[in-house]
Amino acid sequence: MSGDVAVVDPLPLFRAGVAATLAGAGYRVETPDDVVRWARLRTRGLVLLSLSAPDDWLMLDGVVSANPECIVIALTSDESVETGTRAIQVGARSVVARAASADVLKRTVLATEDGQAVLPAAVCRALVTATATPPATGPSLSSDEISWLRDLAAGRTVARLALRAGYSERAMFRLLNALYRKLGARSRTEAIVRASELGWLRASSDTDQASG
Repeated sequence: MSGDVAVVDPLPLFRAGVAATLAGAGYRVETPDDVVRWARLRTRGLVLLSLSAPDDWLMLDGVVSANPECIVIALTSDESVETGTRAIQVGARSVVARAASADVLKRTVLATEDGQAVLPAAVCRALVTATATPPATGPSLSSDEISWLRDLAAGRTVARLALRAGYSERAMFRLLNALYRKLGARSRTEAIVRASELGWLRASSDTDQASG
């Protein structure tokens, strides 16, 4: 077994530990300072990327954009369902806890390399629910998602949303498309109409009137 693997994490000791674990399993492991460039220079590779800071999301999108054939495994610290689902929506193939054991990490890398997606059960359920037809009471949305809908209803561009949220435009489009599916909408307009029906745009309208 062999393959090019990059490990990206803010802690040198963690990087070294993961690198040693995977090198022992036969992988060629690096800890590049510029993982986007690393991905761009390879026909195919695998990146283990810790998502612990806002810039890490930009890095995830950068790797996926630089080389769509490069596989990303997101390492999450908070293990929340929202973080896991967002990682998949932005472009990660698999999600595993940063605190996972060496055996779990190796099994995840092997399965992901073989074309499988490894996800926590709760994240898998959330992704399935997001693609299903929403119930009459409406789906459960995060405060960020509601804020994006209000901004879209107010006429703000995706570029402006991306700038405020700290994502690239490409990542923002992917997140919005996932949001539209969660609402059972096929377009931005349908999503705004659905949000209005559920009463999620009222606060935005009140704010706009107050500021006017």
